[in-house]
Amino acid sequence: MLDKRKFYIDGEWINPYQANDFDVINPSNEESFALISLGSIKDVDRAVLSAKKAFDRWSVSKKKDRIDLIEELLKIYHSRWDEITNVMTLEMGAPLDWSSSAQTSSGYDHIKDFIKRLKNFNFEKKFENNSDNYISYEPIGVCGLITPWNWPLNQIVLKVVPALATGCTMILKPSEIAPLSGMLFAEIIDEAGFPPGVFNLINGDGEGVGSDLSSHPDIDMISFTGSTRAGRLISKNAADTIKRVCLELGGKGGNIVFSDSHPEAVKEGVRNIMSNSGQSCDAPTRMLVEKSIYKRAVKEAADEANNIKVDMASKKGDHIGPVISKKQYDKIIDLIQSGIEEGATLVAGGPDRPVGLEKGYFIKPTIFTDVSNEMRIAKEEIFGPVLSIIPFDTEEEAVSIVNQTSYGLGNYVQTQDKERAKRVAKKFRSGGVYINGSTADPGTPFGGYRQSGNGREGGNWGLEEYLEIKTICGWK
Repeated sequence: MLDKRKFYIDGEWINPYQANDFDVINPSNEESFALISLGSIKDVDRAVLSAKKAFDRWSVSKKKDRIDLIEELLKIYHSRWDEITNVMTLEMGAPLDWSSSAQTSSGYDHIKDFIKRLKNFNFEKKFENNSDNYISYEPIGVCGLITPWNWPLNQIVLKVVPALATGCTMILKPSEIAPLSGMLFAEIIDEAGFPPGVFNLINGDGEGVGSDLSSHPDIDMISFTGSTRAGRLISKNAADTIKRVCLELGGKGGNIVFSDSHPEAVKEGVRNIMSNSGQSCDAPTRMLVEKSIYKRAVKEAADEANNIKVDMASKKGDHIGPVISKKQYDKIIDLIQSGIEEGATLVAGGPDRPVGLEKGYFIKPTIFTDVSNEMRIAKEEIFGPVLSIIPFDTEEEAVSIVNQTSYGLGNYVQTQDKERAKRVAKKFRSGGVYINGSTADPGTPFGGYRQSGNGREGGNWGLEEYLEIKTICGWK
């Protein structure tokens, strides 16, 4: 059993004011392997005070000094690659090979890209050649950063590194059910030599530390990634102090597959949703298939789902692992049952456990057909390896069905007609669109429309989230 009950505050690992033990569960075997402590308002106050004191110096530090420290952070991150990979496999169930190639690598790639963006970012500029107005980009202040369990270090890096780069100080609250990758990142921050108080870490749950951070009068900004329900609560908690709130929330992406799509389009769509055991907010959990190829597509989807292996996260190889927790497992199984009860046709997977995996939060890759957009499985974010397939007749009908959701994070389109692909992409009400399996390059903005959140992470847009803009008149 790992003892991880300390918090990182003001450059030191210290004990919480009062112990509030919490077990970290390995989702592959349902056993506790680490012990953390959930923080209190006193711990939050201590961390906020530390960040507030450090802000005076860090906010006016030289850009070159910040670049040097972040480059050292990148170097240490790379040296601890395997350690990071193993931690995420343990805490959130990402299979070893995939944890390395997707989870660990995404954090590394984001750090590398932010260094590039920071080097080229101009924090001060003249407004126009014939103007005496001057524009200054200045750090917003003390930031509360609340990160999820499904992409732990990816999301930590997308918040912490731009905050560091722009001269902000911060308190990080990683997910309490996958906290160890965040604590490992704090060790890397410490080893890199960032000044005390610039980065602080407290463990805690949403109702406790999460609420304390979002309502704290001395925090200037909250950046949160998680559920839409929690995002609403954070926005309400932050309202009294009018702090900036950046939200990256849930999704219910659609994937339109036209009859002229490439031969592997359906199979790739299935693999996309099943990766990370379906626990990605921009996963295309609704596949809309043109009726002329619907029967073929259903068979291809079912065959692909049945070919996807489910196994222990600690094993190497190409397979998916468990979902994160019993709470998530129960929610997903309930939604699968609702699909059956509401009349959808189950063509792969289902609520029964995979053979040979009686322990652990494992769920079979599941495919439903004959789904209408009114069913729970088509409306609610399942956050598990479950795909709904919906037929359509026309382009207009397909786009309308995709947009019939309160979410708007990522949508997908498969067609060899380039003009149609562009036309459909422009019609989607979402922050991201993926044409024919294309992926986002490092440095592009990520975020959603409507109840998928506000603000953007990544690249210059990610830096700007942590900056105030000041206009100075009469600069000459």
